[in-house]
Amino acid sequence: MAKFNKIDTINLIRTTGIVPVFYNADASVTKKVVKACYDGGIRAFEFTNRGDGAHKVFEEVIAFVRSECPDMAFGAGTILDAPTAALYIQMGADFLVSPCMAEDVVSLANRRGVPYSPGCGTVTEIVRAMELGCELVKVFPAGTVGGPAFVKNILAPLPWAMVMATGAVEPAEDNLRAWAASGVTAVGMGSKLFPKDKIAAGDWAGISELCAKSLEWFKK
Repeated sequence: MAKFNKIDTINLIRTTGIVPVFYNADASVTKKVVKACYDGGIRAFEFTNRGDGAHKVFEEVIAFVRSECPDMAFGAGTILDAPTAALYIQMGADFLVSPCMAEDVVSLANRRGVPYSPGCGTVTEIVRAMELGCELVKVFPAGTVGGPAFVKNILAPLPWAMVMATGAVEPAEDNLRAWAASGVTAVGMGSKLFPKDKIAAGDWAGISELCAKSLEWFKK
C-alpha cells in the first residue's frame, strides 16, 4: 500500500521539482543511490521497471526507503500495462510513470488512488491524459519534442496543466534554469545525475552534492 495519498505524493513532486529516474539490478547499489539522493534533498524517486526481475529489486528497495528515507515518495516507472501497475501498487509504489499513455493503467491507478503520469508528446495527448484524470502529465521525450520551448508553448493555452519533463534534462545550471523558466512542475532526470564513475567509486557524497546543486539551480 502506498505510504502517501495521491495529493501528498503530487505535492512532494511539486515541491522537490526534480525526480531522479534510475534502474540497477543490484538492490544494494540502488539503495545507496536512493539514500544519496535523499541526503541531497530529493523527496521523490522513480525506479524504472526495465530489467528481468526488476520488481524484486523494487520490493527490497522500497522497504529500505520506508525505513531510511521516510519522507520520500518512491514510484515505479516504465509501467506499460495494468497487470504490471497492479504488481507495483501491491508492493507500495507511491506513483506510476509510463513513457506512453496506457489507458488501462489510468483506470487502475484512479481506482487505487495512486498518481499516474503517462508519457505525452502532443497537446492532444496531454489534454486526453487530463480528461482521464492524470493530474501530473509527463512530457516525453522532452528534448525531442521541442525542449523547454515546447513546454512554454503548451502552457500558454493550458496554464492549469502540470507537466513533468523527462529527457534532455541535465544537472547543469543553464539547463535546469531553462526548464524551470518554461513553467514545468517538475523534471525527471536520468543517468547524468548518476555518473558511472561516481557509482563505480562509491562516491555517494558526490551524488548527494550533485543533487543538492541541481535542486538549487532548478529552484532559482
